[in-house]
Amino acid sequence: MKHETNASEAWHDVLRANRESSLAELIELLKIPSISTSEANVADVMTAASWVAERLKRAGMENVSIHPTGVHSCVYADWIHAPGKPTVLIYGHFDVQPPDPLDLWNSPPFEPVIVDGRLYARGASDMKGNLLLSVLAAEAVLAAEGKLPINLKFLFEGQEEIGSRDLGPFVAGHRELLACDLVLTPDSMQWTEDRPALWMSTKGLCAIQIDVETAAMDLHSGLYGGAIPNAAHALVQLLNSMRDCEGRILIEGFYDQVVPISDVERANMAEVPFNSVAYREQIGVDALVGEPGYTTYERAWARPTLEVNGIWGGYQGDGVKTVIPAKAHAKITCRLVGYQDPDALLHCLESHIAKHKPTGARVTVTRSVGKARSYQMSSDHPGVTAVAGVLADEYGQPPYFVRIGGTLPIMDMFLQELGAHTIPLGFGLDDECIHSPNEFLRVANFERGQVVYARVLQRLGESLSRSAQAIQ
Repeated sequence: MKHETNASEAWHDVLRANRESSLAELIELLKIPSISTSEANVADVMTAASWVAERLKRAGMENVSIHPTGVHSCVYADWIHAPGKPTVLIYGHFDVQPPDPLDLWNSPPFEPVIVDGRLYARGASDMKGNLLLSVLAAEAVLAAEGKLPINLKFLFEGQEEIGSRDLGPFVAGHRELLACDLVLTPDSMQWTEDRPALWMSTKGLCAIQIDVETAAMDLHSGLYGGAIPNAAHALVQLLNSMRDCEGRILIEGFYDQVVPISDVERANMAEVPFNSVAYREQIGVDALVGEPGYTTYERAWARPTLEVNGIWGGYQGDGVKTVIPAKAHAKITCRLVGYQDPDALLHCLESHIAKHKPTGARVTVTRSVGKARSYQMSSDHPGVTAVAGVLADEYGQPPYFVRIGGTLPIMDMFLQELGAHTIPLGFGLDDECIHSPNEFLRVANFERGQVVYARVLQRLGESLSRSAQAIQ
């Protein structure tokens, strides 16, 4: 990690002087069990909101306010005293996933401990550590320089882990308050400890549940076997009609809005090292499968998918119970790319199911509330160029430009509502057990992230005009 200080980086001395107190503050924040999925922790999420709001005030931010958004609230703050400079919004969340199963933790999830340079606690990597480092960076630059090189806004929410279900209406109703030229989110990660990465796209999402019913009750398989429809068989038949044996999706219209992978995008993905043996061993699979004509990363990052997430029906207990199931169920999610519209894809799914419904099966399709469009930005976007330059300076090598198969609904939402692209810039790593027992954050990356954010603020101030046209 580089620590050289020059006239333009006096803030580095501030970060260094505050190193111990900043870590203590993170530990304090991690002690708050801000579990947004649990009704029992509603007050804890509000406690976290208040903590974040107070910390933003101490950092020198202005107009700090807590806004109710459904069950949980969000926090806003700004510093807008840089005329002619761009306005950047930093987005993140202070809610966390449930810590279960508790018996798999080596230490209590809300009693943070540091072991071998790793800070263990629920929310350490996802994303309280990443949230706080962005605030600390802004504070250090403001303290050292007496001003910020850009106009800066913060929006931190308390319900990301439940799908940000009330954030969209809040953003739509506060476009003027949140107006910006670019969004940065620390809710992401780097490739390795030694190699940075920037996420150029995320996938969209839609989901359904299929319920199949063939009789009024489970029936004796000896008395009725071979004479009546079996709900489990009918469901399997229906699911099998959706994909071929090589992984192509057979639903009419599914690929209509898919944008082909460009040569530049393929080249960027090909630069990312891939070892198929190590990849398989890490996740415990015997073979890699998928749509023909694409690499593993291309399938995971840039092609649409349809996956059965769960399937159940009939007898589930020990031993044998000779019944013909009357009911069977499945949950399906589709990850979307390009211009695929979630509602259009759901219509395609429903039409396919109606067309391929097995004889004697009564089928009900229920749409999931959660859905999102895909998001993509170009690697030659001026904001990306600025951030990539800072990462290259810090790590000594340029970032990989990667796409991810996950979904971050806020990215498309900010683009649609604010007209601003989002650059993910976080400092977790994929081995840090987010959403799992023994989540941790490397303390070195907590410190490195502060340096990177301070330099990014400076670089954006130097290289971007205030004109939205210049950075969108």
